Amino acid sequence: MRVIALTSVIGVGLLMLPIQIGASDGKKPAKPAAEMTMKKVAIVIDDFGNNMEGTKEMLELPIPFTVAVMPFLPSSKQDAQLAHDKGHEVILHLPMEPVRGKKSWLGPGAITTDLSDEEVHKRIVAAIEDIPYVIGINNHMGSKVTADERIMKILVDICKERNLVLLDSRTTPKSVIGKLAGPKGVPFSENQLFFDDLYTYSHISKQMTRLKKMIQERDMVIAIGHVGPPGKKTAQVIKEAIPSIQKEATFVSISQTMKRSTN
Repeated sequence: MRVIALTSVIGVGLLMLPIQIGASDGKKPAKPAAEMTMKKVAIVIDDFGNNMEGTKEMLELPIPFTVAVMPFLPSSKQDAQLAHDKGHEVILHLPMEPVRGKKSWLGPGAITTDLSDEEVHKRIVAAIEDIPYVIGINNHMGSKVTADERIMKILVDICKERNLVLLDSRTTPKSVIGKLAGPKGVPFSENQLFFDDLYTYSHISKQMTRLKKMIQERDMVIAIGHVGPPGKKTAQVIKEAIPSIQKEATFVSISQTMKRSTN
């Protein structure tokens, strides 16, 4: 068996990797460190701000993740502060009108399609300013609003002015967030999986299995979970999965997933 050295450029440095030629022990070669560190997993947890169940368990997770806080609720500022103190990125979880459902489900300051441009702008800015440490925005519900170009143009312009990133929660395939954010140079990314669209431990575990398969197929995976009714279960499933995921990928904050154009 011969050993040769392969010089590979990683970042701005050089790495000398020994390669074994003619090995015949039948074992699969270990994944190169560079390949593993290229893979990223970003988890976003929605619905902070209302003293929701699972808040404590989520904030105790020993990984970086992103905390999405709803505005104008009893623990909005407190949850953002706690998340920041633990080193987590904070984004505004902005309530937006869905195609189906009642406006009353959205909470205070919601963005709806019957609002004037001025009122939409006023509400978005007020929501941003209500949450400390905000670095970006994602939508709460919003299957109707995220498909509305008039309103999304206002949102994208505000993000541009305030240097905020945008995460499309992808509650509808008709969303125009990427279409509008890209040409404006606003950093954006898109959710790829919901852990807990059903609240059972069994379903959340199946979604985690899906996420692990996605890691095999792509370099970056973005997934959303929630505090609230599924919060403790989702936190437990994530906690249990951390060791196996870390063998394949690195946990990152949402700002590390952003792209700046649709090209």
